[in-house]
Amino acid sequence: MITISEDAQAHFAKLLEKQDAGTNIRVFVVNPGTSTAECGVSYCPPTAVEPGDIRLPFNGFDAVVDAESAPFLEEAEIDYVTDQMGSQLTLKAPNAKARKVDDDAPLVERVSYVIESEVNPQLASHGGQVVLLEITEDGHAVLQFGGGCNGCSMVDVTLKEGIEKQLLESFPGELTGVRDATSHEAGEHSYY
Repeated sequence: MITISEDAQAHFAKLLEKQDAGTNIRVFVVNPGTSTAECGVSYCPPTAVEPGDIRLPFNGFDAVVDAESAPFLEEAEIDYVTDQMGSQLTLKAPNAKARKVDDDAPLVERVSYVIESEVNPQLASHGGQVVLLEITEDGHAVLQFGGGCNGCSMVDVTLKEGIEKQLLESFPGELTGVRDATSHEAGEHSYY
């Protein structure tokens, strides 16, 4: 579920030496499965461990994860990196904003996952987002743009050169194209 590098494990072990006996770390996601999801790490004293928590053993400590956060921490990585700017912990959780789906899940679920985890974070820099409305019988993903993408003069380029290329590469033989179902109207909400 969570990979913690050897350097990060050593860093946590050193920090935990200064805490009460039995204290571990807790890894969690606030607002899991949403665009506002945030990951965090905190101390977890023995009295804060809940019956449904998952304990992952590491070198000298456990990482405690609540049941709600667990599916959103699949493939998460914690590292402790040192560079010319100093040292810091890094936490990467690619599934925090959207729950990972199985490879054999229905196409609509797999496409929605790629949109939430890969496409929307790119569009968010312009205040935009896209949602999957349906997949047609001929294999077209029908999308609806929102936020800053609605009314943007570059939406056609974003659709064909960005989103469509990415989705066709991710789902070869399953998707044949992408269509926009948005009624684009320029206004104050649009990004220019």
